[in-house]
Amino acid sequence: MKLLLVGCEYAGTTTLAKGILRRGEEEMGAYFGLIHDHWKVPHVTGHWPIDTDAFPSEDERRDLIDLSPKFKEQMQRHSLYYHIQPGAFDKGKEEQQGFYPDYLAIGMHIEDAVYGPLYFGYGGEGQPAPRDVVKQTVERALLKFAPEFVLVHVKAAPPVIRQRMADSPHDNPVVQDKDVEMVLRRFEEAYEASAIRHKLVIDTSEATVEDTLAEFIAKLEPYLTDDDRKRRR
Repeated sequence: MKLLLVGCEYAGTTTLAKGILRRGEEEMGAYFGLIHDHWKVPHVTGHWPIDTDAFPSEDERRDLIDLSPKFKEQMQRHSLYYHIQPGAFDKGKEEQQGFYPDYLAIGMHIEDAVYGPLYFGYGGEGQPAPRDVVKQTVERALLKFAPEFVLVHVKAAPPVIRQRMADSPHDNPVVQDKDVEMVLRRFEEAYEASAIRHKLVIDTSEATVEDTLAEFIAKLEPYLTDDDRKRRR
């Protein structure tokens, strides 16, 4: 099972990913091990739930934020390419490369392509390594080595995003209040343009966390592989 969740900050990607990790391993025999979520500067290191000690400290987050666009771009591009190496998807040998048989990620190339040009000063048209090109490179690799990937667009209405921003602000948030509609639109456009074949949409605007997870499980059913179905308990 290989899943990529994308969507505007505060839409609920992290909450859904944590529910998927728990339910997938308890009920479907999945072995995710961790969540890859490294594409919102300064949150670029560590994995939930197994090595949270590697998350950057407050001082380290400030240092990462202060990096020049040149170094942010290189850091993120190298991270993307590491996460799509063929060994990450070599059945039965994933752990030799530091990965797990099942893959659960948030954001990756789509999040990087939305936030890089808008907030971090890299990846736009005419800049080094434009993200329109990097996105194509990443998706060619995914389609070649892991065509079973499912792209999940997690979204919520603008007033809901803003209410969550006010109620539970993140440490070092990325999205600004004035940009909510634009960011939502850019994720929608990136989702629609993606070459990943298996896609589904989850709207968290009114659903509870458990209802959202149940909707995801139901919508994922057509995309389960034979191996996924055999492991399901």
